[in-house]
Amino acid sequence: MHSINTVIMSGGSGSRLWPMSRSTHPKQFLPLCGEFTMLQQTALRLDGLEQEGRILVVANQNHRFLVAEQLREIGVKSPQIILEPCARNTAPAVALAALQVHKQEPEALMLVLAADHLIQDEEAFRQAVRDAAPCAAEGHILTFGIVPDHPATGYGYIQAGEQFVSSIRQVDNFVEKPNLEKAEAYLSEGNFLWNSGMFLIRADIYLSELKKYRPDILEACEKSFENTSDDMDFVRPGVEEFAACPKDSIDYAIMEKSQVVKVIPLDAGWSDVGSWTELANQHSEDTYENSCVGDTLTIDSERNFIRANKKLIATVGVSDLLIVDTDDALLVAHKSKAQDVKKIVEELKEQSRPEADINSKVYRPWGWYNTIDQGPQFKVKRISVNPGAKLSLQKHHHRAEHWVVVTGTAIVTNGDKEILLSENQSTYIPIGVQHRLENPGKIDLEIIEVQSGTYLEEDDIVRLDDNYGRA
Repeated sequence: MHSINTVIMSGGSGSRLWPMSRSTHPKQFLPLCGEFTMLQQTALRLDGLEQEGRILVVANQNHRFLVAEQLREIGVKSPQIILEPCARNTAPAVALAALQVHKQEPEALMLVLAADHLIQDEEAFRQAVRDAAPCAAEGHILTFGIVPDHPATGYGYIQAGEQFVSSIRQVDNFVEKPNLEKAEAYLSEGNFLWNSGMFLIRADIYLSELKKYRPDILEACEKSFENTSDDMDFVRPGVEEFAACPKDSIDYAIMEKSQVVKVIPLDAGWSDVGSWTELANQHSEDTYENSCVGDTLTIDSERNFIRANKKLIATVGVSDLLIVDTDDALLVAHKSKAQDVKKIVEELKEQSRPEADINSKVYRPWGWYNTIDQGPQFKVKRISVNPGAKLSLQKHHHRAEHWVVVTGTAIVTNGDKEILLSENQSTYIPIGVQHRLENPGKIDLEIIEVQSGTYLEEDDIVRLDDNYGRA
């Protein structure tokens, strides 16, 4: 019996879900529906697969600690986190995972999933994987085609052909995203499925098909893989070799050319949450078709999606709006323009504004911090440190810091002294003095940090020692 190794693709930026999704903390790391993040939901829905093997995550190297921490939180043991040196689309990314799997078990199955999909009926999804596994083990590529419930224009389609075996169908054609008229025709014909981008394949078959149709991609990935280095829990392929790899998607590189592709229909409440309107469909509606999250009040308002953060959002006499509030930005858009939210991100980048990329809450391997207030020559932060974690031993050239413990216990290195601080106790760290913060306890450590000085940006950090390889 072939084991099923799950490859989770986690490299997206999710710009259409701005302002919640930013490039430093995109949508796959957010709890958009329920208590778990989308990455965590993707990993958790594998529970119950009898042939479940290892979990491999292909991620942007800037997200490495986010991936590791979120998998640790849900108890995933020994995941392999492959860090893409740069973005080269899905075909090269999956090739890196296939080379990693092939090294240990050439004929092992790879269940390739996106980290940012929602699936309501998870048992139906697992059953489809079970049904597809024997066919994939024989050397076929099994792609999961979503049974459409409306004429969507934002997805590519798969035209399903004759029955191959059981519920598995031949693939007659891959179709690009259609206009509304074509999408309505596909829905009425009944043999067109949404292309989910999820598939099941043996590692050796993926590599052989890539060699057949895109040998240039395979060669670049093999060279990169040969120069892999291990960094703690992370696998780092060779940077220069991977940067030389051509960009291409799995669909164009293999799926639309290969003769061994089959499709299995999946009716499980799937969504790729590609926009705020897609996300709104995942939430319940009130009598007036408003979907509201957080503290909201609506009067004479219809068909709106409203997501409040820390303050009340009240509406009067508006309809068909998307209203999304965060600590540092507020989005107000018409629902019909949901796909254009990414244009805001593009404009913010043009203006070099931090809101394009950075959340007010910034995640680090040891926890997170949030900037509460700032002004000329001062900045106030709330800092949370995970149990057992510690920040780097560091110093600053331009700022001093005051630390006040709010909850938990802190071990503080302050110059040549090491002190223990508990709630309501504080310390002062002068400019140029080396210091470190550590949480020795069993609960999160939270402190308020007040910085004062002539320059308060993050690049005024000189790391002298670091548990996370950043010194």
